[in-house]
Amino acid sequence: MGKIIFISNRLPVTISRGKSRFTYQKSIGGLATGLKSYHEQANSIWVGWPGMLDEDATAHEKRNISKTLRSSYHCLPVFLSREEYQLYYHSFCNETIWPLFHYFSEKALYDTDAWEAYQAVNQKFFEAVEPIIEPGDVVWIHDYQLMLLPQLIKDAHPDTQVGFFLHIPFPSYEIFRQLVWREDILHGLLGADLIGFHTYGYVRHFISSVQRILGYSHNLNLIQTEDRFVQVDTFPMGINYDYFRSIAIKELPKSKNRLSTPAGLKTILSIDRLDYTKGIPERIMAIDRFLEAYPQYREKVQLHLIVAPSREAVDSYDELRREVNELVGHINGKYSTADWMPIWFYYRQFTQEQLIGFYRESDVLLVTPLRDGMNLVAKEYIASRSDNEGMVVISETAGAAGELGEAVIVNATDNNGIARGLLTALEMPLKEKLARNKIMHHRLRRYNVDFWASEFLNSLAHTVRISREKTPYRKIDKEPQVILTPYKKADNRILFLDYDGTLVGFTPTPDRAKPTAEVKQLLSNLAADPKNTVVIISGRDRLTMEEWFGDLNVNLIASHGLWTKDCTQCNWNMTITLNNDWLDSIRHVLDVFSDRIPGSFIEEKEYSLAWHYRQSDPELVASKINSLKETLSGLIGSMNLEIQSGKKVLEIKDNRVSKGFAASMFLKNREFDFLLAAGDDVTDENLFDTLPDSVYSIKIGSGSSAAKYNLNSFRSMRSLLKKLTEG
Repeated sequence: MGKIIFISNRLPVTISRGKSRFTYQKSIGGLATGLKSYHEQANSIWVGWPGMLDEDATAHEKRNISKTLRSSYHCLPVFLSREEYQLYYHSFCNETIWPLFHYFSEKALYDTDAWEAYQAVNQKFFEAVEPIIEPGDVVWIHDYQLMLLPQLIKDAHPDTQVGFFLHIPFPSYEIFRQLVWREDILHGLLGADLIGFHTYGYVRHFISSVQRILGYSHNLNLIQTEDRFVQVDTFPMGINYDYFRSIAIKELPKSKNRLSTPAGLKTILSIDRLDYTKGIPERIMAIDRFLEAYPQYREKVQLHLIVAPSREAVDSYDELRREVNELVGHINGKYSTADWMPIWFYYRQFTQEQLIGFYRESDVLLVTPLRDGMNLVAKEYIASRSDNEGMVVISETAGAAGELGEAVIVNATDNNGIARGLLTALEMPLKEKLARNKIMHHRLRRYNVDFWASEFLNSLAHTVRISREKTPYRKIDKEPQVILTPYKKADNRILFLDYDGTLVGFTPTPDRAKPTAEVKQLLSNLAADPKNTVVIISGRDRLTMEEWFGDLNVNLIASHGLWTKDCTQCNWNMTITLNNDWLDSIRHVLDVFSDRIPGSFIEEKEYSLAWHYRQSDPELVASKINSLKETLSGLIGSMNLEIQSGKKVLEIKDNRVSKGFAASMFLKNREFDFLLAAGDDVTDENLFDTLPDSVYSIKIGSGSSAAKYNLNSFRSMRSLLKKLTEG
């Protein structure tokens, strides 16, 4: 087995310049703790920014830092300039992705320079990690700063296992669609074999965006892209449960780890980083509502509001801090007495041990973010309360709420609801508290951070194995000689080439897929070789085929095999005699469903009808298409008709017509020593099955197939054909 390569924005080691030397400080908690056991394995390595800017060290110092990090910490640093970090991290990550993904779309800024810096830094990470990737390695990329990196790595190392985990929420399609560079971000993420999220809601949002924006379908969260399968799944991140559980309060210096709470008062604890997503002002106003609605708790309860400083140089965060200060002052002024103040506000950092001490002496933890990917504080609090007598009040928009169903769940924007939730937590009978906490403790103990990491890596290996089983054909993107060598040796060749999806990509409407000058020149060059017989085989009607390819020296098969045209003749020939008396009755049904499904339309051919839905809402199509198929099946049951499912299209045609039958007519009474057939969807499978075993059959894109070989996309196919023409 190869090594594991972890990649994140920050290394689990922070470097700073001391008076005489650089100091190296290991990170604790969160991701660093969760991946520690894997990172310490021989040959594993962590790639990331070391916390030091390019300008803060000389080239010689950076070489020494890199050497120390590699030998002593199993880390590979990626140094960034001040401008890169400002545009990539502060601008794009924190001013575009962060607000948008947390549903604060009004705060999101769209700066082209920042986007270009984001692309450049992702490329820089790729260039740093690419030389150390070897066969058998596993690459695990983390979080929103590196969403383009999976595709960069997969393109260069297609056989490498690549996983990606997003630690923040993934927004709904209606929010995500506002991102200017949405397609690039989705394509970047889909370079991974496995994409992990904290909750199923985020999985659902991601799949919906992929369906609606890129048009990729899925089955049980397995997305089928152009060239591969990508699994999307839920992996709620755990904590180091044993660490929080085992540290006894007596082991902590009491003077530093106690809250200033007079005896007899109930303690409510709130811990957050300063950020508008955390709902801190709303939480303070909920305390106001609580004291107003339940005056019996005045002078009986105290909130300890701990806010860790964050992004103080950003104006909006400085305004948020002032707002929090003003609200705290207002409520303390409104309710305080000579002996009691309702809110104690701490704007500072505390150590992990200090926080554990605070956890253990607080009656209630109040966690009400407006939106949060997970929120590990709630889990840490429960694990730290070894007596099982605390209670968590948590908003439903925190990712952890899905795992902590026994806690008191509230709406972060409902002050009355939060007030009632606090009352419920404070007055909950001890027996009920013990029972609820016991269940949550058991869950957190089992699904700890080690389990989270191992579950993801095991799922990644399983996903890659399943994907390979689904694609048993040989991928030849990197080894074109498989085709080139026998092609060059042959004297009499025939090439059957599908058009849509094989020579060109799909377009919103069929008429927009007209061949470019590049495609026509490529076909012309192929046909110019006297050893070649080129056949374009398509589901398109003969008039379109004539218009697009009639001026080339190529043979044509139209309407899935109904019509053929030899390049030496002027006339089209039918492969079978048909009638179209059935068109009106089927068209009526398709008209009804087209009216019900905006974006869909009917393409009428001479002897078939095609219903296209590429521009329709995929969820709406999914809810209606089975009904359409059942209705059509009932109508065509006694006819020689079939429903043929293509890519975002249903076609009703005579079941005696096939590409394979039409192709076989070009083989009659002729001897070929090289046969090639290429196609991208189910309509081409009959062609692969019908041709002789000696055929070099190529499936374009992902999915099961009878073809022997595979190319990633129509671009790969065009690249291969170009190599054939180069001799």
